[in-house]
Amino acid sequence: MIGPSGAIRVMVATKPVDFRKGAEGLAALVREAMGADPFSGVIYVFRAKRADRVKLIFWDGTGMVLVAKRLEEGAFRWPLVQDGAIRLSAAQFQALMEGLDWRRVHEPQRAVVPVAAS
Repeated sequence: MIGPSGAIRVMVATKPVDFRKGAEGLAALVREAMGADPFSGVIYVFRAKRADRVKLIFWDGTGMVLVAKRLEEGAFRWPLVQDGAIRLSAAQFQALMEGLDWRRVHEPQRAVVPVAAS
């Protein structure tokens, strides 16, 4: 997938949006409905009424990037439709974009750093 890599923050709007909106319209939704800054570098993910379409916007430092994806078969897995947003990890975001069930992806457990060699 073409897009951001490394340590990313992802926010998913749980309520479907009008998919005629472009980057400016979605950025306005981020500001007004989510109360967030669309130019913060966070990836904001939006869904259409039909769960087979997704749009995301993010600021890459030089401009606003708009990505749209439609699955040819199946549907994206979405949280319950409600007002607000949820945060996804980078791994969950990758699973979502592949059309997989992102709820099955969990953060790796941090290992305790040993104090001395055993």
